[in-house]
Amino acid sequence: MQADRKIRISLPSKGFLGEKSRELLANVGFQVYSPNPRQYQASIPRFPFMEVIFQRPGDIVHSVRSGSVDFGITGRDVFLEKRDDNGQILELHKCLDFAHCTLNVITPKSWSEIGSVSDLKKMMNELGRPLKIASKFPNLTKKFFDARNDLDFKFIAAEGALEIAPTVGYADLIVDIVSTGTTLRDNHLKMLRDGEILKSQACLIANKARLKENDAVREIAVQFLEVLSAFLRAEEKLAIFANIRGDSPEDIAEKIFGQKVIGGLQGPTISQVITQDAENWYAVHLIVAKSELHEAVKEIRAVGGSGVVVSDVNYLFEEEPKELAAMFEALSDE
Repeated sequence: MQADRKIRISLPSKGFLGEKSRELLANVGFQVYSPNPRQYQASIPRFPFMEVIFQRPGDIVHSVRSGSVDFGITGRDVFLEKRDDNGQILELHKCLDFAHCTLNVITPKSWSEIGSVSDLKKMMNELGRPLKIASKFPNLTKKFFDARNDLDFKFIAAEGALEIAPTVGYADLIVDIVSTGTTLRDNHLKMLRDGEILKSQACLIANKARLKENDAVREIAVQFLEVLSAFLRAEEKLAIFANIRGDSPEDIAEKIFGQKVIGGLQGPTISQVITQDAENWYAVHLIVAKSELHEAVKEIRAVGGSGVVVSDVNYLFEEEPKELAAMFEALSDE
């Protein structure tokens, strides 16, 4: 590995995961510049000492583990499958809030009496042999089934579309990623009710040694986690500005604290409105969850508010992100 090379971040080269990874980087100030879509390298103009490498999701894990790449964004399912538990990879942020899916045990719909993992023993006894399980996730699959001592199974490594495997007899059942479930229904397959192995989404990983030994790599990690956490925290929030009649800021605060939704993060921000008449008006600034917007507007009206203006929140910085504290703790373990 070159000692003086640029700081590298590896992104998925194709598909939804790659597209959303680039979008996320742009949202947190790391806009990727890639003039030629066929090239597997790109730059981040704001940070000329950084470069972007495009790879397959599984290769990203290998590159980060080896230290040839400093950071990577990939699916958490892929990371957990390929990390090897050697301590060389730190999962800096496990919830980037895109590419949501689950890893599930999946059987043919025709197995009408098989609804749970424990029911698989019936099918094993009926077949008179170990169950054949096909998956692209051998480590996670074996770990899941090894914990069930009453089941004998034969693992079959597979690539490509797994949905046809039970139909052609290549496998009895499969373990695969499920996003919407449409492909399962189209291929007459079903998930077992207790067969979810893990929930997954995109995650940010980094090479531990590079974080410890290279100040510039560590500084980029700090900046990334600070802004990323603020961006993700703000995604489900709205800023509300409203005017409310009242005798004093304390009077307004008392009215607001009597409501369920509009108390704000630590409380409302209140300032006096200069009016041309004798009425006392106060401007109130609140932060609420998007899902509670309608209830918040109702509560503002209930305490005498009007002129409600609602805006998106781009970033919401609070105290040090827990992900940043976890990184420093992991780096000080040794």
